[in-house]
Amino acid sequence: MIDVIKKTLLAGVGAAVVTKEKIEDSLDELVRKGKLSAADAKIVAEKIADQGKREFEAASDGLSAKLKDLFNRTEDDTRVRLAALEERVRILETRLAEPPTRNGEP
Repeated sequence: MIDVIKKTLLAGVGAAVVTKEKIEDSLDELVRKGKLSAADAKIVAEKIADQGKREFEAASDGLSAKLKDLFNRTEDDTRVRLAALEERVRILETRLAEPPTRNGEP
């Protein structure tokens, strides 16, 4: 499961890099055409980068919270199952320690 999460995050980072390159290309094109000054392009690029960083951090925080919740629930389920198994083992060990009986007589 951890591998799936890693691959998903890496895919998201890869998409962000491609998007950044496309944004830079688009801004460069606007500067070449004279529709945007280099200074304005730099400001726009910084704003987009800041917004992307905030969105990534928000998504990362949300994912972390959900993963913690999932692992906590799984851990709780595991504790309950382990306690039940320990009780069954205790009962079986108690039965094994008792002397054998014949025809229901002690």
